[in-house]
Amino acid sequence: MSSPSISIEGAVRAGTSLAAGDLKALPGQVADVAPLVAGRSGTAVRLASVLDAAGVDSSATYLTVESDDASFAASVPLDAVREAVIVYALDGKPLPREKGGPFRLLIPDAARCGGAEVDKCANVKNVGVLRLDVGHGHDTRPSTKADHAAMHRKPGHGHSE
Repeated sequence: MSSPSISIEGAVRAGTSLAAGDLKALPGQVADVAPLVAGRSGTAVRLASVLDAAGVDSSATYLTVESDDASFAASVPLDAVREAVIVYALDGKPLPREKGGPFRLLIPDAARCGGAEVDKCANVKNVGVLRLDVGHGHDTRPSTKADHAAMHRKPGHGHSE
């Protein structure tokens, strides 16, 4: 069985996949995300370091973050999420699935769900793909408050909680 990895695709120099060991070797390590994102913990790497490793094309304007089972996707303006982090470990061990692992995107200061283009619903868990897009990409986030509420009631939904 191969190690879980994040695929980086789209408007990049060359598509690549990064496993937890690759993420740990990148610059921009964050020992604990708690000071950046209230209520969260874990070891992470800054998204900017991941994107630098992939060689993002200057034409990319959006980042689409997709869960590893492709059930959830959020497309957000690239410039608005450069301070985000990818959590890959908790207490020195791989980030468990029940905490959003093996990889989880967290955006500091994200707005309430449904409140903005970069909201807490863009804090995707179980990340499998980072796709750099020229313009808005695939996005499955609910568009109404009722749909948001229904999604949050489902166990294991692909983001936020």
